[in-house]
Amino acid sequence: MKKNKVVTTEDILLKLCQSVSGVLTSATDSPINYSAMVQKINKTSLKPDFGCFVLFDGGFSGLVVINFTAKAALEVYTNYMRNMGMPEEELAVLHTSDEVGDVLGELMNQLVGDFTNKIRKELQTNITQNQPKMLSLNKQVILSVDTNLDRPQARRVTFSTANNNIFYLELAMDKTEFIQLEEFEVADDECPDSILEQTQQSMSKKPEKSTEPQVNPDDLLDELGI
Repeated sequence: MKKNKVVTTEDILLKLCQSVSGVLTSATDSPINYSAMVQKINKTSLKPDFGCFVLFDGGFSGLVVINFTAKAALEVYTNYMRNMGMPEEELAVLHTSDEVGDVLGELMNQLVGDFTNKIRKELQTNITQNQPKMLSLNKQVILSVDTNLDRPQARRVTFSTANNNIFYLELAMDKTEFIQLEEFEVADDECPDSILEQTQQSMSKKPEKSTEPQVNPDDLLDELGI
């Protein structure tokens, strides 16, 4: 008998870490790495200097929190804007700037979207997310975020940027397991950029107009003596 595959909280956390690393690395054009060790924690919380969080619900419920230091938040923001072609003199210099919050909120929206897409394809279930929330925090303020979970589990993973600035990912979710009953194929990701590139290539490869001389009907009639 085939041994059924079981997906646990740690497996789901790994998928989330891969989404965070992949999306931020691509968006900032700089490496974002995560620790191979995960920490069990009692609860998630927003900590200084900049906290982002998003709730998700559906096949299972949970909460994703990312706590940035000021340096990490500014590095991610700056590299993203540079990668988008923003002039250096127009970049924000404080992590409390609205532009930094907007960018980190957009990036968190993208990475959680990538995560929910992985869950849909690899676990055959759907989860939905709400709009990410961002908060610039004073060093003396720690805001706990409560979630309605029956059997909550919480994990923390350390991430590092190219300049060795640190930020932390925290995940709280219901204790659950997914057990594979039947084999199924996981669909490949469809990147909008690659789809556009393939379309442009196919259009450029369309057969050109024939360069062979066109037959004039009148000439053909003359040759036939008509």
